Parts: sequence; structure tokens; C-alpha cells
Amino acid sequence: MSDQMPDAQPQFLTVGEGEAAREIAMIVRPAQAGCGAPALVWLSGYRSDMSGTKAVELDGLAGELGLACIRLDYSGHGLSSGSFSDGTISRWLEEALAVIRHVAPERVVLVGSSMGGWIALRLAQELARPELAGPKLAGMVLIAPAPDFTSELIEPNLKAKERKSLAERGYFEERSQYSPEPNIYTRALIEDGRQNRVLDGIIETGCPVHILQGMKDADVPHAHAMKLVEHLPADDVVLTFIRDGDHRLSRPGDIALLLSAVKGIIRSSTNMQMPI
Repeated sequence: MSDQMPDAQPQFLTVGEGEAAREIAMIVRPAQAGCGAPALVWLSGYRSDMSGTKAVELDGLAGELGLACIRLDYSGHGLSSGSFSDGTISRWLEEALAVIRHVAPERVVLVGSSMGGWIALRLAQELARPELAGPKLAGMVLIAPAPDFTSELIEPNLKAKERKSLAERGYFEERSQYSPEPNIYTRALIEDGRQNRVLDGIIETGCPVHILQGMKDADVPHAHAMKLVEHLPADDVVLTFIRDGDHRLSRPGDIALLLSAVKGIIRSSTNMQMPI
């Protein structure tokens, strides 16, 4: 990309009060003067951060097109403070919402990867609340989205030893194929996940949604993306299957599909001409 702001410094926003206060790192690319297009908001997956390939490429696209771009690290991730083991969907949702309201763009396109897709869908619900002053949602691009993954993908497959660990220690560990450190799933995360379910009724985002899903995804089966589409009947939804795609979808061809999907959403929400 031609303009990736290599010297962009993170800013920090305090979210929560007292012992719950944590410093949330964010990198905000301002829009070029006169740009009327919505801001792009990057929402990372579980244990991922704003310096990953897809996040950086999205920021680069914003630089090319003169768009604003907002990236953040959830607490316990990347440059943000807080313990990862304290993390829940509610907590990370609160942080994402606080950052968006702090930057205060007029309109946003949410780009969520894996767990970030779940947080994007919850953000859509929160931003639609009339008492919550926030930006208008112009569109969503969801990459291997994992809404309700705690109750849909983890709980039904728990082994006896994992249930025992949850009961006795409050968490269980699972080997990660992306890191030498194991994934840690806490009882708090799983219980809070039940309170944030979105696949229990109609999801009204009020905006176009483009879902990118690999068919060789070992973490989030492609049937999960099809189930999500069933809960988005009122929206303009495009589902793109990538036959040989894995969960990360970070190969050059995958990135090209992501950037094309984002351009399509921007084009549909503005009169902006997109470069091919």
C-alpha cells in the first residue's frame, strides 16, 4: 500500500472506572479533508490485535482512498492494558463502543474478523439504540465471523476434563495452532457469551453486510456463516465462500477479496468512485 502511516503512534483511552479501568490503545487515521465516506473500524479476533496483516492492509486502503480508519486493541491484547483472562464479550464490546464514540465519526463501516464479527454484530445492536448517541452504521464486512462461538462452537464440544477444569479452576486451556501459548477460555467468558447471543433471533443491522468465509476453516465451520445469514433476512447480505480458505484468510488473494468487499460497501454507501 502506498500510504500506511509507518510513524502512526497509538493513542490511549481510559475505559471503565476504579479497578475496572483499563487503557485501550487505538490508532486513528484521519480522513482527508472533504471526504464524505464513512470511517473504517477494524475489530480483531480472539487473541489478535490491530497490527495484524488484515488490519494493516485495511488501514493502507483507507490511506489510498482518503478515508478515516480506526483500529484498537481490546484489553489484554496488543498494546492495551488489562489482563486477557478478565476479558469477556461485554468488556471488549464496551471498549470498542467507547473508542468509536470518542473518535465520533458520522458514519462507520465495521470490519470484523472472527470474534470481531460477533462484536461488530453487537455493536450494530448498540448503535441502533435511540438513547445512545453514536455514528450511523453504513455497512459491515465480516471475515470468518464467529458470533456466539462460546455457546455454539465451544460449549457443545467440551470434553469431560475441560468441564472439570472450568468448574475447579474457572478456565481451561486449548492448544493454539497460531501461537506457542495455549488459548485460554474462562468460565466468565462463556457465561457472558450467553448474555451476548445474537443467533437467537432476527439481527437487524440496517446496512449491507458482506461475509467472507473459508471452506477449509478448522475453527469456524462454513455452516456457521450460513446460519448467520439465516438471521440477517432483512439486510442486503452477500456471502462469499473461499473454497481453499482457512480461518485466517490472510493470503494475498484473501486480502484482495477483503479490500474489494470493503470498496463495494463504501461504493454502495456513497457516490465515491472506487479504483479497481
